Amino acid sequence: MLRVENLSVAYGGLHALSGVSLEVGESGFVAIVGPNGAGKTTLFRAISGTTAVLSGRILLDGADITTLPPAERPHLGIAHVPEGRKVFGAMSVIENLEMGATTRAGQAAWPRNLPRILDMFPRLGERRSQLAGTLSGGEQQMLAIGRGLAAAPRLLMLDEPSMGLSPSMADSIFDSVKLLHDEWSLAVLLVEQRVAEAIELCDHGYVLETGRIVLQGSVRELSANDRIREAYLGM
Repeated sequence: MLRVENLSVAYGGLHALSGVSLEVGESGFVAIVGPNGAGKTTLFRAISGTTAVLSGRILLDGADITTLPPAERPHLGIAHVPEGRKVFGAMSVIENLEMGATTRAGQAAWPRNLPRILDMFPRLGERRSQLAGTLSGGEQQMLAIGRGLAAAPRLLMLDEPSMGLSPSMADSIFDSVKLLHDEWSLAVLLVEQRVAEAIELCDHGYVLETGRIVLQGSVRELSANDRIREAYLGM
C-alpha cells in the first residue's frame, strides 16, 4: 500500500529526515517510535504533502505521490490525525465530523460511517451539538480520530494520540485504535512516545532517531531487543 523510499527532508540546510524507508501493507498496523525531535511528525507531514521532500519517493499502491498536492492525497485514502488534535474549536462536534467527510469516499460513505463513528465514540454522539473547543482533551482526541474516519480512508495516520491525556484516557484511546483497525480493516500508521503500548498494538515497528531509522522489526523482535528494552521500556 504505502512505501516510503530513502526519504530526506531538510529545514534551513539541517536534515530532519535522512534516507528514511518504510512500508505499510494493506490493513497493516505499523508503529514509529522514538524520542522527541527524531523527525516523526516531519515524516507524517511529508507523507501528507504539507512538508516538501528533499529527495526520495512516497508511493501509494505503486504510484509516486511525492509531488502530489496535499489537497489531493485525502482523496486517495490517506487521513492524517495531527499531533495536538487540531479540532475546529468554534465548530460543533458534528460539523467537525462533516469536515472530515469532504473526500469523495467520505461523502459517499457518510450515511454509513457517521453511525459507526458515534458507536465507537458514544461521547461524541452525546455532545454532537457542543462546540469542539469546549470538549475535554480526551474528547477532542476522539473527535480528531472520528474526523479522520469520516474521510473513509484506507490509511489512517495517527500522530501522538495519547499526548496530554491521562493514563486511563490514553488507554481508552489505544483500545479504540486497536478496535478500529480490526473492525474497519484500515491500515494504521501510528507515531507514539508510549513505546510499550505502540509496540504491543502494531504488527511491525520502526525506531526513528535523529532523522534515521535505526531499528525495525516485528512486535516480538522489538520487544526482545536489548536496546529497545533499555532505552524505551525501562527494562
